[in-house]
Amino acid sequence: MAFHPSYSKVGASSSRENDGECTHECSRPKAAPTKINMSTKSYFIIGTDTNVGKTYIASALIQHFVAAGFKTIGMKPIASGCELGASGELINDDVLALNAASNVQAPDDRINPYAFAPAIAPHIAAALAGVNMQIEVIQHAYTQLTELADVLIVEGAGGFFVPINATQTLADLAVQLNIPIILVVGMKLGCINHALLTVEAIQARGLNLAGWVANQIEPNMPMFEENLAYLKQRISAPCLSVVQWQKTAKFDLYS
Repeated sequence: MAFHPSYSKVGASSSRENDGECTHECSRPKAAPTKINMSTKSYFIIGTDTNVGKTYIASALIQHFVAAGFKTIGMKPIASGCELGASGELINDDVLALNAASNVQAPDDRINPYAFAPAIAPHIAAALAGVNMQIEVIQHAYTQLTELADVLIVEGAGGFFVPINATQTLADLAVQLNIPIILVVGMKLGCINHALLTVEAIQARGLNLAGWVANQIEPNMPMFEENLAYLKQRISAPCLSVVQWQKTAKFDLYS
């Protein structure tokens, strides 16, 4: 679908356009829950930026599927800002949160293949550590995790174009995994631009945007409802949850 700033909605996949399904779920009050195809098993959680609440939403999604009776596990392929554990291992708070929400256990190097101590861009942290991150390593770990669980929630790092190495970004990983994406929109000034650009980038790669979450990351965001309404109007993928400041995430979807 072409992007026309004056009127078009962004992010409708070709399958949604062709099956005659209405593309205005988010703008309807009390819309029916969106049924995500469980045969895919996996969802890639990406954000419009860093610090938009990806880990919180990913953990809440894991808890949602666990409560529905599914064997569910989280994966954080790349993590920087780790601390040194008692045994010399690198420990990341995001990974700990995903593990706490999961009801399936797996080796650390499968859940978090790449871990770095500096709280900086992962590709820079990797270079400082003498590591060349490879998508194939992440793909291998991902494949092994899919054999352990009914649902696998993969959390990205930063935004959609965070570099993985000198030539590849998180967008390339998304293409390689080719699983439905759930976009976390950090609701703040500038979120409309960030969200629509990210949705357009996802669509341009032929990826499936399963839905998006509006996560309020500023307690007193001016015109929150007006920004939310515009995003609901412009993004054709379903809005799975609107999470108010420091409130519990509840998802408008079937298990």
